[in-house]
Order: sequence, then C-alpha cells, then structure tokens
Amino acid sequence: MQYLWAFLVGGGICIIGQLLFDVAKLTPAHTMSLLVVLGAVLDGLGLYEPLINFAGAGATVPITSFGNALVHGALTELRKDGWIGVLTGIFEVTSAGISAAIIFSFLAALVVKPKG
Repeated sequence: MQYLWAFLVGGGICIIGQLLFDVAKLTPAHTMSLLVVLGAVLDGLGLYEPLINFAGAGATVPITSFGNALVHGALTELRKDGWIGVLTGIFEVTSAGISAAIIFSFLAALVVKPKG
C-alpha cells in the first residue's frame, strides 16, 4: 500500500508542476523555485514531515523535498545552536545533494558537448 501512496503523492506533486507549466505558463526555473518554496513553507508549518511519513519516497524524491531539507536543517540547528545555526543547518543538510549535482553535471559536460 505504501507504494501506491508514494506513487499518488509523487504524481500529485508532478501534476502540480505540470499545471504550472501548462496553465500558468511559468518557466521551468519559476516552477522549480515555486515548488522548492512550497516544500519549505510546508515544512515550516510542520506539514511536510507527516507527508513524508505517509508517502515515503513520493514526498522525498520530488524537488519540494529540497525546500523541506533547507528549512528542516535550519530549524533543527536553530534550536541547537541559536541563530548562527540557521546558516550552518542549511549547508549541513543539503551539502551532499548540492555537491553531487555539481560533480555529476561536470562529468556529464565532459561526456557530451554542451551548447552553452
């Protein structure tokens, strides 16, 4: 049953993104930013963690989970270290994902011929 909920929740998030493309005519950058902010706001309100517990990978794989990770790390470190923890928490939680994106993008650029 968990696979079904993961599929439905992840698919729902993707439908929201697709509607932002097609109906609202937003650019990919605007859509991605909006979904990251949506994940951040949901985590700030305490709603994203129950969604992760309910849907598993359906909530952790889409881009909204990056906003969740940013806010979750900042709030956790804020409670632990005070206001300086807001900055350190953001980088502590998301540094692996950002590093992987940079490294794999560089390796992909070595394999294919970039147009830019």
